[in-house]
Amino acid sequence: MSNFRLDGKTAIITGGAGGLGVARSKTYAEAGANVVVASRNVDNCRKVVAETEEAGGKGLAVAVDITDEEQVNRMVEETVDTYGRLDIIVNNAGGGGE
Repeated sequence: MSNFRLDGKTAIITGGAGGLGVARSKTYAEAGANVVVASRNVDNCRKVVAETEEAGGKGLAVAVDITDEEQVNRMVEETVDTYGRLDIIVNNAGGGGE
C-alpha cells in the first residue's frame, strides 16, 4: 500500500485529458485528491473525470488553452469556487511557442 495521500487537497492537471495527464489524474484521485482535469477538449476532460471519480476522487472538467492567460485565470477561479482551495498544479500540457 502506498503512503502517497492527498486527502482534502485539490490539484489541477493541465493536459489532463490525454496520455500522462490521464494517468496522473487517476493517481491523484486514488490518493484522495479533488482533481481538475484541464485541456482544450472538454469532452475528453469529462471522460477522464468519470474515470477519476470511479477511482475514488472528485473531479471537475475544465476547457482551457494554457496559452491564454484569461482562460488560465478562469480555470484557477473555477477550481477555487468549486473546492475552496488549490494546492497543486501539474503543468502537463505543452504550448507551442514562437
